[in-house]
Amino acid sequence: MATEEDVRRICLDLPGVSERLSWGQPAWFAKTLMARIWEDGVVTVKSDERGALAAMEPDTYFWTPHHAQSPKLLLIRLEGIDVDELGELLQESYRIAGAPHPTNPTK
Repeated sequence: MATEEDVRRICLDLPGVSERLSWGQPAWFAKTLMARIWEDGVVTVKSDERGALAAMEPDTYFWTPHHAQSPKLLLIRLEGIDVDELGELLQESYRIAGAPHPTNPTK
């Protein structure tokens, strides 16, 4: 089972990510919001696979009417996933949220 501390650790290990409050909850930002605690035990991320994840595991992945207008926002019940899966979802969210590009790309 993943925890809010896992979310924080994974997010802050990514280059350029900062933490601040959003709507009174801990949130992590790349260029834009990449993850936010929605309520105890639930985190919001961005995903290109929202519909597929929610269809396969609706007890873990879901969205509310508030999130319906934003087709990439996905809510995750942390008790339903392991830390490795959380890491993969946060990596995807980081990419979608505008992960910074290296200033000196390798040629």
